Amino acid sequence: MNRLGLAAALTGFAAVALGAFGAHGLSLDGDALDWWNKATLYGLVHAAAALAISISVQAGLLRRAGWAFVLGAVIFSGCLYAMALGAPRWLGAVVPLGGVSFLAGWALAAVSAVRR
Repeated sequence: MNRLGLAAALTGFAAVALGAFGAHGLSLDGDALDWWNKATLYGLVHAAAALAISISVQAGLLRRAGWAFVLGAVIFSGCLYAMALGAPRWLGAVVPLGGVSFLAGWALAAVSAVRR
């Protein structure tokens, strides 16, 4: 089983489903709407990147990059979705950890490309 591919696909599914829910099922304004949209965008972009990595035959750093993207999407997007739905704003302090995970994933992907 390709666990990274499964995690990437589920992350992408969640981003699309939650994006549609936000557009059609929620009434959000201001910061909450901005958080929801950003969570959806970043989640979907990084799910796609992780899925692309999951179908490559390369292991090592590139595979770790894919996992960093999935982890970042869960932390970054998850906290923003929660805050948009009324969770405490202190979760905003956790959001950058997801961003760091995204950056780590891109850095790992770059190092992997240089080593090829």
